[in-house]
Amino acid sequence: MRVLIFGAGFSGRAIGRRLSADGHPVVGTTRSPERLERLRLAALEPLVFDGVQGTPELRAELARTTHLILSAAPSAEGDPVLNALEGDLGVGTPALRWIGYLSTVGVYGDRGGNWVAEDDRLDPTSTRGRQRVAAEEAWLRFGAGRGVPVALLRLAGIYGPGRNALVNLAEGTAKRVIKPNQVFNRIHVDDIAGATALLAQKELGGAFNITDNEPAPPQDVVAFAASLLSVEAPPEVPFEAAEMSPMARSFYGDNKRVSNARLRETGYEFRYPDYRTALSDMVARKQWRDEQ
Repeated sequence: MRVLIFGAGFSGRAIGRRLSADGHPVVGTTRSPERLERLRLAALEPLVFDGVQGTPELRAELARTTHLILSAAPSAEGDPVLNALEGDLGVGTPALRWIGYLSTVGVYGDRGGNWVAEDDRLDPTSTRGRQRVAAEEAWLRFGAGRGVPVALLRLAGIYGPGRNALVNLAEGTAKRVIKPNQVFNRIHVDDIAGATALLAQKELGGAFNITDNEPAPPQDVVAFAASLLSVEAPPEVPFEAAEMSPMARSFYGDNKRVSNARLRETGYEFRYPDYRTALSDMVARKQWRDEQ
């Protein structure tokens, strides 16, 4: 297995660290030359990809790639990797055996707090969600044309070292926003890495919800994090009165409970099945402040 990750950000670096630790060569792309060293520290071989066109180095890597992982956000113009490299991907990847596309549970839209699974209809409420649906469909078409399985990894709210409620409390940015009956699923970045590694190794295609076992109100997560740090939780604020960015507020427009049954059926065992397990472990190991 030789892996190429387009968009080696928070999740992509975690996936790269996991696959590299398993003994697989992993290459990751970044738009910024200033970030090359950060990828090296995550055990990835770094490449610059500007999102516009390929380089000779990138084409040489594509020719060796067996497993392709996409972690680059789409736009109104479509998927940036396909837009820039579809020709190179079509004829320049003779060894390609599997594609993993990191998407979002936002493709399901709002379900009024009810459960949703992979075969349910896609009904995104946001522009971002609609762009993700279009990108999913584009990669499925590409994979079908190449005869290569495509796994759609629909991620819940991502957290991990350096990005969590504990950090927010320490920095004074945590809020306990109350919207009655609102719940979210979450996923620790280590479980994104673990699930991706399993799907890649088994070369499984199809849609998979990459999410924890426990959809929960966001204010409960903040209160639990405060208890771990022995600090006072911030006051509760009604959703209507909360100061939030338009993007943050838009997340509250979707309310659903996302099933991970299909992922568990593959044999995947969660390292962090719920936020309490994850936050407690990060505090116990003193690994919650900075990305590992």
